[in-house]
Amino acid sequence: IRKANPRIRIIDSSDGIRNLLRYTQESESGHDHHAGYNPHLFASPRMAAKLALAVAQGLKRLDPAGAALYDRNAALYAARLNALADEMQALGRMLANPRIVTQHGVFDYLARDMGLTVVAVVEAHGGQEPSAAQTLAIVRAIRNTKAGAVFTEPQYPDDIARTIAREAGIPAAVLDPVASGPAQAGLDYYEKIMRRNIATLKVTLGTR
Repeated sequence: IRKANPRIRIIDSSDGIRNLLRYTQESESGHDHHAGYNPHLFASPRMAAKLALAVAQGLKRLDPAGAALYDRNAALYAARLNALADEMQALGRMLANPRIVTQHGVFDYLARDMGLTVVAVVEAHGGQEPSAAQTLAIVRAIRNTKAGAVFTEPQYPDDIARTIAREAGIPAAVLDPVASGPAQAGLDYYEKIMRRNIATLKVTLGTR
């Protein structure tokens, strides 16, 4: 990026945010993950609220004259996202089975916020299918931990994940991390998709 434009100003949306998660080196399925910090903060409303506030701080440094506007808008949006996060956290305490399998590490922050346990991931890297041995190991991990469901993402093919769910005898469903969307998405698009995820979690994992 800097080679293309040496004068570009970059805002790190994770600046100042603590308790970042690292990818685990190995899941219970024996499926290796890549190392380093997990960048998928946006898939958690709680962390997305922090991202909004961090972006506002970066904009203030670049445009001090607009500081009051950035502060006000970021605070309002963060409050909405934190209210959504509270709703999802409350759901986490009600779910009948909080053990899940995900397509890759995109929902780690959301799982932490909701009290869910990710017992295995289907793809160590998004779009990279597991080997036959890894697939069998994931099925074993599901059976050993009595996981409740496999969750796929609309951004990736789901054939392998649904095959794993079928072999393990558990449901598969789609959770959307809002990593993509329509070009002209409404300002409430993120919240709408996350509320759709709430409904999916309720139906798929059940409540008690």
